[in-house]
Parts: sequence; C-alpha cells; structure tokens
Amino acid sequence: MALMPKRVKHRKEQRGRVKGNATRGIQVSFGDWGLQVLEPGHIRGTTIEACRIAATQYVRGEGKLYIRIFPNKPVTARPLETRMGTGKGEPDHWVAVVRPGKILFELAGVSEEAARECFARVAYKLPLKVRLVGRTIKV
Repeated sequence: MALMPKRVKHRKEQRGRVKGNATRGIQVSFGDWGLQVLEPGHIRGTTIEACRIAATQYVRGEGKLYIRIFPNKPVTARPLETRMGTGKGEPDHWVAVVRPGKILFELAGVSEEAARECFARVAYKLPLKVRLVGRTIKV
C-alpha cells in the first residue's frame, strides 16, 4: 500500500517549482547514518515504500530504519488519448517534495560498511542523486 495522507484540504494542487536548499531536516537526528539528497525533485510514495522494503530486507532486524519524508502532494494525470480542453485530471499519485540537503532515510545500530551497502541498494531505487552522511556530534 503506497503512502498517502489520510485527508487533505485541497484534492488537487498545482505543481510549482522546487527552488533553494532544504533548511529543515538536514542533520542526522535519529540514527547514526543518513541518506542525503543532492538534487531537488519529487519522490513518489511507491518509491519510498520500495526503498523501505529494500532497506529492511538488508538490515534484517539488526538495525532500525527511520523514514524522514512523507508524500503529501497530489499529482494529477489525464487519461491516455484524451482530447484537449476537458479540465484538469484526477489525482494519480502522491509525491514528497525534496530539496537538496534533506535527509531521506536514517539507520541506527549498524556499522558504516553495512549502512553503505544498505543505502547503495536504496539509492538504486531513487530517481535523485544521494550520498551517505554520518551523525555530527554537537558539544
């Protein structure tokens, strides 16, 4: 089952542009290792679910996975071979809007090599460039 909100204020939204860098959610907060996105864009709810399954299958109960994004923006689509001028299409899928610097997933309780291998499998499923980041300790 793909991720989607329980209810929304507006059923259809405009697409908009993803400008600037992320200001929130840019540090590893929950785990020891994080997967940081380097490009702006949208990530589908089905993609997030596929990444979750790939990560949990690799970790196999040794570590804990944290998902830091949620798809809350509807994207509409028109049926194929439809003539012009019949209005906006119906909501087709849900996406999470991500800006560069946002932490997508976090892992706790695993070594760096295990986190690197796990996030390599996750990155293969993502449509954007990502990198592995570690937790920075603040004093």
